[in-house]
Amino acid sequence: MDLINKYIEEQRKICRQYEANYAEADWDMFIGLGKNFDPKQNPINGLRHPIHDQTTGWYIWSGEDFDKSDDTFFEPVHLHHLIEIYPEIIKFLGLEPGWRFLIADNASYVDVWEDLSLLDAVD
Repeated sequence: MDLINKYIEEQRKICRQYEANYAEADWDMFIGLGKNFDPKQNPINGLRHPIHDQTTGWYIWSGEDFDKSDDTFFEPVHLHHLIEIYPEIIKFLGLEPGWRFLIADNASYVDVWEDLSLLDAVD
């Protein structure tokens, strides 16, 4: 099994575990990665808005929250670059729009939940 298929199977497993639908995040599309992203800084947050243009809808950052008034906080990064940056997070990226995750304490704490308010995202 090649690496991409391994990640896809992990994503499907997470979706089954949390009773979420699987929604592929195309490897050549973009995620929004917070400028502060550091895999060593807890917690790590991810949320998925609806897919739009060339974006997967995923926004990922480190820390409790981010400055919502900073239009430049999230930088576009191709999804496949997460393999180099933080591969452990990829297994969550098959969750459909309207889902979130939080990872803390060096991945000993994981929370995944549905947040339908994310589906109301405005361009």
